[in-house]
Amino acid sequence: MLSVGLRSAATALLAAGLLLGGGVSAASAADTMPAHPMFMHPAATNTDARLPSGGVPTWTFKFKYKKVKYHDLFVGNPPSGAAVTIPSFIIPLKIVLSTGQTFTMTTVQSNGQSALTNTVNSPIFQSNVDFVEAGADLGKTQYIDAFQRESFWPTVLTNPSYHVLLGAPTVLPEYTLNVPKADGTTGTEFGVSAALVSYSWLSAQIPAVIGSYNTYETSGGCCIGGWHGANGSQTFTYFTYAGKAGAFSQDVSALSHEVAEWLDDPLITNQSTANTPCGYYEVGDPLEREANYGGYPYVVDGTTYTLQDEAQPPYFGAPAKTTLNGRMSFQGANLTVCQNGG
Repeated sequence: MLSVGLRSAATALLAAGLLLGGGVSAASAADTMPAHPMFMHPAATNTDARLPSGGVPTWTFKFKYKKVKYHDLFVGNPPSGAAVTIPSFIIPLKIVLSTGQTFTMTTVQSNGQSALTNTVNSPIFQSNVDFVEAGADLGKTQYIDAFQRESFWPTVLTNPSYHVLLGAPTVLPEYTLNVPKADGTTGTEFGVSAALVSYSWLSAQIPAVIGSYNTYETSGGCCIGGWHGANGSQTFTYFTYAGKAGAFSQDVSALSHEVAEWLDDPLITNQSTANTPCGYYEVGDPLEREANYGGYPYVVDGTTYTLQDEAQPPYFGAPAKTTLNGRMSFQGANLTVCQNGG
């Protein structure tokens, strides 16, 4: 799994559900639980036989910071190598609470499309935005690919065909999760009427299903927008799709966070002081404290997609020459090494 080369590689994207029917108008309601935006990244087990076996192609990024050597495992080939495309799968989750309230990705959004359709049509999967940062044209490509190209821009300039892309997603049948009364309720978080499901219960279901609309996980408080994990060499992400503008995990912002973190830590191995002085190589977490939880709007064919800023290699201690103009984040946030942890 450490070798470079595509071997029946895939990543599964788990999406959760939108409230159908009743619900409290949340425009002025107080948060039901202590609201703190956060993400998790545990390992998990996948037994879903519909997904191919085999792992993602990976390479090892090595650098020095203050004379200490570090190394991290990333998806794809090194930036001097060939482009790769990773097959992807989406398993929409239908969240059914003990009260009968249901949350699903099929609910129609303000643009007339379902949350699931908006996810598939977003710049996570579609090469429909020409990304230009700090005067550099990164190419008309997917958001996460643009992020990685900027991360190693000086090298990519000499190898412009370099890409790490997600293939057109295969959308698998909706998977229903019936949440026990003790593990799920509804509430208002970030102005959203949402399902609140226990993280410990929901994460335990992933082995059977390998995201979710207006469904936040809770762990002593709210709210967890997503996580990424691996079962051996099989990788996945879970994300929440919130349909309210300005809410935590708005549209595909949590997905952009988790796919970027999957890209730079696919097997949940970049989590020690051997990988970075920050302790973790988590590219999304350091930016979630920014305005709009680090999200930036991109309008495509009249639909606004919110994509989260992501930390670049110099944030984790790599030399400034690694990336475009030594930038600490894709959007150019003013940060210092490990300022917000890893």
